[in-house]
Amino acid sequence: MMMTWARRGLLALAATLGAAAPLAAEVRALDILGREVVLEAPASRIVLGEGRHMAVLGLMHEDPVSKVVGWRLDKALDPPTLSAYRAKFPQIDAIKPVGSGNRDLSVEAVIALDPDLLVLSLMDAKDPGMEQARTQVEAAGIPVVYVDFFSHPQQNSLPSLKILGALTGGEAKADEFAAFYTERLERITSRLADPALKRPDVFFHVHAAPTNCCATVGQGVFHDFITTAGGNNIGNTAVGGVLGNVSLEFLIGADPDIYVATGGAHMGPRGGLVLGSGIKPGEAELSFDALLTAPGFSALTAIEEGRAAGVWHLFNDSPVHIALIEYLAKLFHPEVFADIDPDATLREIETRFSPVSVFGTWWVRAND
Repeated sequence: MMMTWARRGLLALAATLGAAAPLAAEVRALDILGREVVLEAPASRIVLGEGRHMAVLGLMHEDPVSKVVGWRLDKALDPPTLSAYRAKFPQIDAIKPVGSGNRDLSVEAVIALDPDLLVLSLMDAKDPGMEQARTQVEAAGIPVVYVDFFSHPQQNSLPSLKILGALTGGEAKADEFAAFYTERLERITSRLADPALKRPDVFFHVHAAPTNCCATVGQGVFHDFITTAGGNNIGNTAVGGVLGNVSLEFLIGADPDIYVATGGAHMGPRGGLVLGSGIKPGEAELSFDALLTAPGFSALTAIEEGRAAGVWHLFNDSPVHIALIEYLAKLFHPEVFADIDPDATLREIETRFSPVSVFGTWWVRAND
């Protein structure tokens, strides 16, 4: 009898412990297109449709590299950022390429890696070839999630960050960054709420060089940043779509209140504005001076009166763009935002959220 009761007690204890033990639960999230994505567990073998989204995973995970088995190289990490990741995470070189061209993805390479998640962008969703690739990948039993940090950054960056957080076990850090971002964004929008506040006319010269003027933005991406920061994007009425070209004569005739150029290391061979990771301040300043003193540009009132700036172009595909919005708000409305320090915002992002530190020059002002 004692043995019977003892056995019953052990069985009851085992049942209790079994009930208390956490069960493997499905992970669910609606992606940026409203598609439900279901995983058996948080993703640990990820293929990135854009390699530079490694830095987005880095906002949520101390070791994002350990979660990525493949990536597409067309939208890769810029070389200095890749070097910083490689120095801390040498295993990054084991990540396999799954395509190199724009909107090019090797379905065979993806399937061979046996991932538990493929991350694609909203730009991919608009491409027929990528739609076919997505169908084939899902038919192989691999879940696909769509995110967007580029097409509509203000609308989609935080939802996309939280989607990736939910699917990769990074919810807490994603929520922490979202709160950080939202606090700074609301500080800007609340101060710009006065309808009487004049919004300056702004010309955004993207991939800026002294010749072949001038590529600018019409909708989305940088247009959203300009508007949120309290400016009026004159390119919005001058070009159709996201990106277009206007003549130097148009720019001189428009004579905007503020001139902003974007650049990066990729502009060096074209004699354009060099900014961003790995760029020293002196190099950025020399390239910006060459741009501002070029024929035609020097005639702009904004340049004559020191209301011109250059910013890193690759702020356009990361939630870190909140620092750029702060910078633009301060440029457009210096009295309203005298207390805001976008450099401090970048430093805080680096110390609180990023697993690596990357040296660079992110903006430059005329007459600085």
